[in-house]
Amino acid sequence: MHLVCGAGGFIGGHLVAELRRRGDSPIRAVDIKPLDRWYQRFDDVENVTGDLRRVEDCRDACDGATRVYNLACNMGGMGFIETNKTACMINVLINTHMLMAAQEAGVEDYLFASSACVYNIAKQQDAAVSPLGEADAYPAQPEDGYGWEKLFSERLCRHFAEDFGLRTRAVRLHNVYGPHGTWRGGREKAPAALCRKVIEAKRSGVPELEIWGDGTQTRSFMWIDDCIDGLLRLDAAPPTQPLNLGSSELVTINQLANMAESIGGIKPQRRYKLDAPRGVAGRNSDNTLLREHLGGWEPSTSLREGLEQTYRWIEAEFALQT
Repeated sequence: MHLVCGAGGFIGGHLVAELRRRGDSPIRAVDIKPLDRWYQRFDDVENVTGDLRRVEDCRDACDGATRVYNLACNMGGMGFIETNKTACMINVLINTHMLMAAQEAGVEDYLFASSACVYNIAKQQDAAVSPLGEADAYPAQPEDGYGWEKLFSERLCRHFAEDFGLRTRAVRLHNVYGPHGTWRGGREKAPAALCRKVIEAKRSGVPELEIWGDGTQTRSFMWIDDCIDGLLRLDAAPPTQPLNLGSSELVTINQLANMAESIGGIKPQRRYKLDAPRGVAGRNSDNTLLREHLGGWEPSTSLREGLEQTYRWIEAEFALQT
């Protein structure tokens, strides 16, 4: 049985959808949110509402499971993780209890969704950042709260493998975006936030676009289908050290805004909110090890292509919900 934790969320929902498409069944989908708040839900899947911070719920979830995808996490974009460090740190209970339950249940394979937030912030102080390789997480100086929890959880996966023989892997995801995810309310990430702001400017007739920071900070953004493809390709790769999974297409936030404006067909006046959370100056994914393990494969969908699909989905959602 495939167990997807965090299945009511953005990446988890897409993962369940792809497992179904491939005929990988049975599937158990678990999330803390009520079923009517899941981004995607499928009637031919065992859908369970459970709090995976509780070891009892983790044991129930792992009963009969052979492969676990642990995507469960209380998180959001920079606006959330910089102002909710306690909530982000408490995520450690999820991975701790899930590992315990998986080991007890005899799970064969355990994948933990880590984050690029584990990387040493001292190595991300220049917008023209060199791509971050896996070794750049040490010496440890991750983003406070969320980054520390992810780094600790990676090491816990490693020690469960060493001490108990549980086949674990940790994948450092870099800024995943696409449809069927958060696009408003404070947890959204930059691509969805900028698409929504352009749509709002266009619909309101007020040609203004707020950008957090000065717009020069750089990031790479990974299209959701590339993310899911990479996660499932890694199922066949041997267990190894944590691996990056991200696009290597580096852009500034200003360039991301340019794309959203071009898709929307407007050119609003920009207003830079310099006191807003902006994160590190630059971050990009070095996919050297990923390509080695996956026969040369890496995420390849261009940001422009993925952002247009994201924009059109948010535009449709906006029309339905406003």
